[in-house]
Amino acid sequence: MRPPTGQQFTISRTVDGSELRATITEVAATLRELTIDGVDLVEPFPEHARPAKGQGIVLAPWGGRVAGGDWQLDGATQRLPITERDKGNASHGLLRFAPYRVLEHSASRVVLQATIHPQGGWPFLVDTSVTYELTDDGLLVTQEATNVGTERAPWACGAHPYLAVGDTAPERLTLTVPAARAFNAVDLIPTEETLVDAMDASAPDLRAGRRLTELDVDHNYAGLEFVGGVATSSLLDDTGRGAELWQDDAFPYVVVFTPRDFPAASGPKQAAAVEPMSAPANALNSGQGLVWLEPGESWRGHWGISPVGF
Repeated sequence: MRPPTGQQFTISRTVDGSELRATITEVAATLRELTIDGVDLVEPFPEHARPAKGQGIVLAPWGGRVAGGDWQLDGATQRLPITERDKGNASHGLLRFAPYRVLEHSASRVVLQATIHPQGGWPFLVDTSVTYELTDDGLLVTQEATNVGTERAPWACGAHPYLAVGDTAPERLTLTVPAARAFNAVDLIPTEETLVDAMDASAPDLRAGRRLTELDVDHNYAGLEFVGGVATSSLLDDTGRGAELWQDDAFPYVVVFTPRDFPAASGPKQAAAVEPMSAPANALNSGQGLVWLEPGESWRGHWGISPVGF
C-alpha cells in the first residue's frame, strides 16, 4: 500500500559514533522523523499515517494564516481557498498537500522541488525547493524560492516541526525561545507587536525557559536574539538532553504552538511546535516580513535542528 504522504526519502549520517537519521516525505516535503541513535528529536508519525496539526510540513508561499482568505494586489481583491473552515482563513500556504519532485537523493542529503502555479488568489509562478542535509551538527534545512513569472511576486515561508526528546513526559521538558516581542492577536491573526513583558499568559516570556506543561500557547513571536547569525530555541529534559532549533536571519519570526491534544502514537499528549517563519501570519495583508521577488529574483533561508547532550 502506498503511503498517503507519497515517497519516503531516508537520509542518515554517523557523527562521533552516533547515527543521525531523518525521513522526509514527497507530499509537503514533510520532516516525518528525525532521530539520534533511535531517540526522536521531532514528533514522528508512521509511514501509513498523515501528519497531524501541520506536523513537519513546509509552509509556502505564506506561513500561518491569511485572514478571511482575502488580500489586496494593486487594488484588486485576491481570494484564496478557505482551508481553515472553523476560523474562515487560508492556512499554511499552497503546498501542504502538494507532491514535490526529487532533484537529488544521496546518503545524507535530499533536495525536493515544487512549483507554485497561478491559481485562485495567487496569480504568480514561483519555483521552490527544500534541501534536507545531515551534517556533523545535525539537520540543516535550506528553503529557496525563485520568481519564474513575469510579474513581481510576494513571498513568505516557514516550517512546522514539533520538537521532541524521545518519549520524555511533557512535565519533564523545558521550552526556551529567545524572543523579546510577540504579537497581540484576534482569532490567531496578529495585530500590533509588543514586548513579551507586557503580554499575558497566552504569549509568555520564554527566554529563560518554561516547563512545557505550564504553557498553552499558539502565538507569533518576534524580536529574536541572534548570536553568531542564528537564533536558537530548545526543548530539553531535566538532564539537559534534547533538541535545539536554530534559524538564520532570513527567518526573523517564530510561531510557538503547544497543543495539549497532540495525537501521538501512544495517545493524546502535549507537544511543542517551534516554527521558523520568514514573516508572521497574515503577512499578505499586513506586509510585515513579506518579500517581493522581481522576475528572476531568488530568496534563500536556513534553519536546522541539532541534538544536545547525546
